[in-house]
Amino acid sequence: MGLVFRKATQFAALLLALLGWVLACLTNYLPHWKNLNLDLNEMENWTMGLWKACVIQEEVGRQCKDFDSFLALPAELQISRILMSLSNGMGLLGLLGSGCGLDCWRLGESQKGLKRRLLILGGLLLWTSGVMVLIPVSWVAHVTVQEFWDETLPEIVPRWEFGEALFLGWFAGFCLVLGGCLLHCAACWSPAAPASGHYAVAGLQDHCQQLELKHASSEI
Repeated sequence: MGLVFRKATQFAALLLALLGWVLACLTNYLPHWKNLNLDLNEMENWTMGLWKACVIQEEVGRQCKDFDSFLALPAELQISRILMSLSNGMGLLGLLGSGCGLDCWRLGESQKGLKRRLLILGGLLLWTSGVMVLIPVSWVAHVTVQEFWDETLPEIVPRWEFGEALFLGWFAGFCLVLGGCLLHCAACWSPAAPASGHYAVAGLQDHCQQLELKHASSEI
């Protein structure tokens, strides 16, 4: 029963981490980290991501433009690009490593120690990947709040607000961290020892065999 529960925990953790990794990849490339609504022109909305900015107009539709220079970006967007890209690559490695270390995977079944180490390494990579998603998302959100409540700017100046990608990134990071922690728990959880009743039955069988041998020898 314990082995079945451990396998189910590993599988659920891997699915949770896979969901988080997919959402983290979407967060990286979606141009919705920041939203800007213009009071002077309500028919025009601006969105900004890590790689491009878009303007949405009712008559024209969506038009996006990639950022021309990486060095011209604010510091939080530069670091966020690097961390999100590293997180996506590290999450992929974590999924591959932990997938090979699952108990239900028949390949390398005789090498229990190697599979356990792969599971621990995969969980660590996934946990780190989740943290590397939460850091840039929270940093950009913090800067957005500071700029929104900046009293030195005139009230007529439009302010950026939270975009949908920030909430998606928080959820993705949470899924990756939780999936990595569950994989660690499943890897460190040793299988339960055989029940004492098994040894009792085996001892009773040996005792019966000894009695039969003594009875046969006495008849001879």
